[in-house]
Amino acid sequence: MNIAMLGSGFIARFYATTLHAQRRKDRIHSVYSRNLTHAKTFAADFGLERYSSTMDEIIQDPEVNAVIVALPNHLHEDAVLACAAAGKAVLCTKPLGRNAAEAKCMLEAVETAGVFAGYLEDLCYTSKFLKSLASVNAGSLGNILWTKSREAHPGPHSDWFWDKEQSGGGAIIDLGCHCVEIGRNFIGKAIRPVEVMCWADTQVHPIDAEDHAIGLVRYENGAIGQFEVSWTFRGGMDLRDEVMGTEGTIWLNSFLRTGFEMFTTGKGANYVAEKAESDAGWLFPVGDEAHELGYPQMFSDMFDAMEQGREPQETFYDGYVVNAILDAAFLSAKTKKWETVQLEDWRGAGTVAVDKDWVSYNETYYLIKKEILPNGVEKVILKDKVTGEIRQETVGD
Repeated sequence: MNIAMLGSGFIARFYATTLHAQRRKDRIHSVYSRNLTHAKTFAADFGLERYSSTMDEIIQDPEVNAVIVALPNHLHEDAVLACAAAGKAVLCTKPLGRNAAEAKCMLEAVETAGVFAGYLEDLCYTSKFLKSLASVNAGSLGNILWTKSREAHPGPHSDWFWDKEQSGGGAIIDLGCHCVEIGRNFIGKAIRPVEVMCWADTQVHPIDAEDHAIGLVRYENGAIGQFEVSWTFRGGMDLRDEVMGTEGTIWLNSFLRTGFEMFTTGKGANYVAEKAESDAGWLFPVGDEAHELGYPQMFSDMFDAMEQGREPQETFYDGYVVNAILDAAFLSAKTKKWETVQLEDWRGAGTVAVDKDWVSYNETYYLIKKEILPNGVEKVILKDKVTGEIRQETVGD
């Protein structure tokens, strides 16, 4: 697969490094950058045949099979529309758009053109996440009641992220897109997100956008997806997820503390990990950063899906739903109220009732809780099915 890379910055280099690792057959063929010098440097670094500062020239190259959009948020729409017009498969980095309107425009464009489109949401492809999701889908946690996803670090690496007009927001659009989609996967993509309550503030940086936010997304089946995002966290990049169901719990720590710890005086001055703030003292390096962040698994799914004629795990439609949820979060942060998620195009399940299947202890009682006391005696707390009376008894009495 010959791939055209649109963009030559931080994420484009991460993608290219991933795609050229371990003798992969899918390789970057050409690169576009708004800065020709940057394009030339990128091409030299990755051994590319072509580079240009004219986007259409790169997209329309007949030797290109697929295009990766690794550009700032405000350039996604134009790039995707150009790919659709050229009939080229397109993979777009997160977030799909700055808002749901842009995302919907891109979704409609690729579907009208009939081209393959994938949403590059890497944190939904980490090994820990995929294994956790398989456990959830197998029923190991029962009905999912609550999820929490946290991404926090000292702030992004490029100037455009800090410009509200170019990025579409602050920490919510940058990091919330990851957290919301993680929660959607665990709760179930077919379950409609209904409303959002969000707090956001600009606490540290002299910018117009928020640098810290916490939100709750309520789903139609009663589940809650919580996101915590911040550009004010000091000490590296904190990626954690939690899932709670009626039959179990999962805790994930994907980046900051992964079992690799090192102390150094800083003499070597080596790269440690993305968003690391120091190269001295106790450090938490990452063995294979691209793999820990899900990039190889993500691209394998994308290109396998192209070859197999199926949808990838993360689609443009998913990107649209995420943008719609984030739109409601931005509005809620202003109004201080629960705000409805406006989904003009909903493709999930129909109306889903809140399922509260109480556990029956016997014909008379529901079981509230069963536990073993310190003395080894088993105790149960029960509720009468008719009167509602709550009582406890020890088993065997």
